[in-house]
Formats: sequence, C-alpha cells, structure tokens
Amino acid sequence: MIDALVVLAGGRSTRFGDREKAVAKVAGAPMIVRVIDRLASAVGRTVVNCRRDQRPVIADALGSRPVRFAIDPVADAGPVAGMATGLEAAADAGATRALVVGCDMPGLDAATACALAARLDGGDSDHNDSGGGHRDANDATGGGGSDADAVVPVADGRRQPLGAVYRVAPAVEACAAVRDDGPLTAVLDRLRTVEAAVPAEPFVSVDTPEAVAAAARRLGERTGQ
Repeated sequence: MIDALVVLAGGRSTRFGDREKAVAKVAGAPMIVRVIDRLASAVGRTVVNCRRDQRPVIADALGSRPVRFAIDPVADAGPVAGMATGLEAAADAGATRALVVGCDMPGLDAATACALAARLDGGDSDHNDSGGGHRDANDATGGGGSDADAVVPVADGRRQPLGAVYRVAPAVEACAAVRDDGPLTAVLDRLRTVEAAVPAEPFVSVDTPEAVAAAARRLGERTGQ
C-alpha cells in the first residue's frame, strides 16, 4: 500500500468558467470524488491540496471521507508549489511514499497505482545517477530500484509527473529547488527516477467540459454504469 495520495486541486481552470473543476460531475459523481474513490484501496491516507476558497465546496463534495486538506499559503503559485504543500502535509502525517495526482484524473485506478508503487522498491539493483538520472522500464509491472526517488509513468513517450509515485523527502527537496511557476517535469529532472511505460488513457487530464463528457462515457463503459 502507498502511504499517501496527494490530490492537487488548487489550479484555476478558465475553461470551466465560474464552475469549480474539482467538483464537476463525471458519471454522476464529483470528479475529485471519482479520483479519490478509485484510488482509495491503494493508499493509506489522502491529502487534498487546494486554495482556501476552494475548501468548503470540495469538503462538501467529499462528505465524510477522511481527507486532510493542505491549503496553499499563497494562492495560484503554480503546480510545483501545490505539490510541495501537499507532500509536506503527507510527510507531517508520517508518509514516506506518495502518489501525486491531479483532481482531474478520474481514469487512474488502484491496480495501476499499486503496480507503479511496487516498482519503487522493486528488484533491479542498478544504480541511478546522483540526481536527475533515470532508468527505463518496459512496463509498469517490470523491475524497479530501491535507490529510486520516483517511479514515473510514460505515456505516448511523455513523462507523467502526475500519476507518479514519489519518495516524499527527496520530492519535497526537489520541489523546493524548482521555481514555483516552473513545470512539474523540472521536479523529475532533480530526482533519480525509474520510467514505466503505461497506456495513456488512465493518465488523461479532464480539463474541459467536453472532456468531462468523454470521461463519463469511458467510466460508464468500464464500470457498467
């Protein structure tokens, strides 16, 4: 089991107008609820990073689910700042490994997350570089490396920093070394990583109303709804 799930929800989505993307309905449930519920069996605790003004509506959507909120000290500081805030809250709760996802990734499932996490402590004993190094892997269920800081899914040739499983302490340090407005991939560049080839669909971000409808169709087909 992964110690913590960190859900990043603090970014603004102008494509949704004045609606809050995190609670947009996907197949009848708020999107962030879909994300958390699909991954619940793979994680020990859940941290939601968001802006202070988002907390009431997200908390209402989550109901009685046991979630720890990690509020951005400065709103709209960028995804790296949000990731750092979420990971620091996970560390405070005792987590040493964390799955970091966006609130707009309802397709990611527990089995995929567990397969990635298994790689973090997996059997490949080759050593990475002392920072910014990586090893390639054939798929998410292949060998891993106990010296790696993160297992990073690669879909269609692109690294996916959201959906990756991180060792919390080095990931927090990497976030601190990257400008808040920098890309999340810059965090990966400062870590020893194992890359795992994955299908693209579970890692698709649902960032438009049209994408919400498409995600609802996919989830409905998968769950028989």
